[in-house]
Amino acid sequence: MSQKITIALAAMLFVSMLTACDRGDDARRIVGQLESDRVEITAEVSEPIIERAVIEGQKVERGQLLTQQDTSRIETAISEAEAYELQTRARLDELIRGPRKEEILAAQANVRGGQDDLEFWETELVRARDLLAREMASEQLYNRAKAGRDTARASLENFAAQLEALLSGTTTEELRQAEESVKQAAARLASLHIDLERHSTFAPSEGVVDSLLFEVGERPAPGQPMAILLSGAQVYAHVYVPESLRVHVGPGTNALVFVDGLDQPLAGRVRWVASESAFTPYFALTEHDRGRLSFVAKVDILDSDRRLPDGVPVDVELLLDQAGTQRD
Repeated sequence: MSQKITIALAAMLFVSMLTACDRGDDARRIVGQLESDRVEITAEVSEPIIERAVIEGQKVERGQLLTQQDTSRIETAISEAEAYELQTRARLDELIRGPRKEEILAAQANVRGGQDDLEFWETELVRARDLLAREMASEQLYNRAKAGRDTARASLENFAAQLEALLSGTTTEELRQAEESVKQAAARLASLHIDLERHSTFAPSEGVVDSLLFEVGERPAPGQPMAILLSGAQVYAHVYVPESLRVHVGPGTNALVFVDGLDQPLAGRVRWVASESAFTPYFALTEHDRGRLSFVAKVDILDSDRRLPDGVPVDVELLLDQAGTQRD
């Protein structure tokens, strides 16, 4: 009986050794899927879309037009701002040049007219006072003459001040105010031109149009996504590194990427590994990895002659015995 137990234990030990060998062979093989960095293109203005310049699935270059929104409202605002800027510049030029000769002559004429008007009402006031003293006129006539004299005096002082301002020329404060008004108008115009450019949506990088979320004629709200772009010239493998391998894997680690549907593996290199661990998602679990912590990693594909589709499952074999080249 003891001999049978000994044989059974030996058999179990042998199976355990084989299993351990199998695990060692598969320890460097991790799983995941192909993915791209997703870029959301959001609306900055609430204007109707008048053109979709690309279609879903189309490859685009950086700076290529994606969508165009209506610019009628912003163009009207720009025309108004341009007119106001010209007005402020003309006012500044006027102050720099100083008053015209015709303005000075007109101001002098106003002063002379004010003097004549004041003399007239002073004469009327003297006459009204005499008539009131002899009880030949009412006090109302005297008060009217006095009010006319006071009004004429105030008008003369105003005309004299205007003439003095013209003869003294433009003050430093007036020039500074005019210059700041020109700067303010120019800044407002520049801001409106930036708003005009943002009615057009451009690809921020090379990639593929994943989806366009609005049709022509629809009006997105500011901050609402209008298009989804899969950026980059090539997808990468989004994989999960087991906790037991984390200390051996870092940016620059070489790898072989086995893509479903391709006969030969592709060369790869680890771009990034997460610093915090998480539980491995169910779809990435292998028989021996269930319940283990893992670290998310991105493995760039180096030698594919075409862009591979997102979502395809992959196996990645980490070449830990090969010194990888650190990525820039």
